[in-house]
Amino acid sequence: MTGGDLLLRRLQARAVQAQARWGLSTPPVLLKYRENAVFRVQLADGRPAALRLHRPGYHSAAELASELHLMTALRAAGLRVPRPILTAEGAATVTLAADAGQPAQHADIVSWMEGTPLGQTGIPLDMTAAQLTSVFTALGRTMAQMHSALDQWQPPPGFARKAWDGEGLLGAAPLWGRFWDCAGLRAEEAARLQAIRALAATGLSRLGRLDYGLIHADLVRENVLLTGSTVEMIDFDDSGPGWRMFDIATALIKNRREPDYRRIEAALIAGYRTARALDAQDLQALPLFLLLRALSYIGWAAARLEEPGTRDRMARFLCDAFDLADAYQRGL
Repeated sequence: MTGGDLLLRRLQARAVQAQARWGLSTPPVLLKYRENAVFRVQLADGRPAALRLHRPGYHSAAELASELHLMTALRAAGLRVPRPILTAEGAATVTLAADAGQPAQHADIVSWMEGTPLGQTGIPLDMTAAQLTSVFTALGRTMAQMHSALDQWQPPPGFARKAWDGEGLLGAAPLWGRFWDCAGLRAEEAARLQAIRALAATGLSRLGRLDYGLIHADLVRENVLLTGSTVEMIDFDDSGPGWRMFDIATALIKNRREPDYRRIEAALIAGYRTARALDAQDLQALPLFLLLRALSYIGWAAARLEEPGTRDRMARFLCDAFDLADAYQRGL
C-alpha cells in the first residue's frame, strides 16, 4: 500500500467516525483534499450535505464556530451560502480525539449547494462576452450585498477570525506564510520578494481610509457557484476582517490571463456599485491588493511543495507577483 493510499484510508475512516456524531451511516465520498478534506454525505432524510474535516491546528474551535455564525448571518440576509447542520445534541462542530497517529481535529457538516462552479483555476473560461458581463456583474453585486450584510450584523461574544490586515498580509508571520523567506526560492527571487514586501508595506501605510470589515477572502472561481443568474458562495474557511478591495482583488486575480480580462474587471466593479459604494480611492488601491494577493499565494505554495503540480504553481505565482509589482510601481 502506498503512502497516498494509506492517507486516503485514514481520511475515510476519520470521515466515518465524524459523520456518526450526526447519526449518519451511508459511506462518505471524498470530494477534495487540500486545506480541508471535504466529503459528500447523505443526511437522514436523503439529502446530500458536505462534511468537512478541518486541517488540524489551522483554526481553533472558536474560529470554526465563528465561521458558521457568519454563514448563518448571511443566509438570514438572503444570500445563498451553506447552512450548518446540527448534531442531535445541537452542536455545529465536533472534535475528534487523536487516534492511531491522527491528531485531534474538528469536523462539521454544512448544507449542499446545487450550483455549478464558475470555472476552474488555470482553465480558460468558456463564455461569450455577454455571458462574462452577466456573470461578473452578478458576482460583483453579490459581493457588495455580502459586505453590506456583514456590516449590519453584530457578531456574537467570542467571535474570532484571523485578520487579513497589514500583519496578516506582510507581518513577520503572514496568514499564508513568509513568502519572501520560504522553501523553493532561489536567492535572487528571495531578495526581490524582500524588496517587493517593503514596497507593498509602504503602499499599505499610505492608504487612506479604505472600506474594511468582514470579508470572504477566497472568492476564486471554484468557490463561486452559479444557478441561472443567482450566485452562491461556498468555502468561508479564510473569512475574517480585511479590506473589501482584497475580496475584489481575490475574485479578479485568477482571471488576469483571460483575453477579455478588462471586460471581467469592469463588469465586477459595475455590479458591485449597483449595491454598494466604491469610490475612486478604493479603485486606485486595486493594483496594490492584486499584488498582495499574489504574494500570499507564494507562501501558500511553499508549504505544499511536495504535492503534485505545486512547484509549477509556485513558478506561476512568482511570475504573477513580479509582473504585478512592476505594474504597481509604474502606477506610482
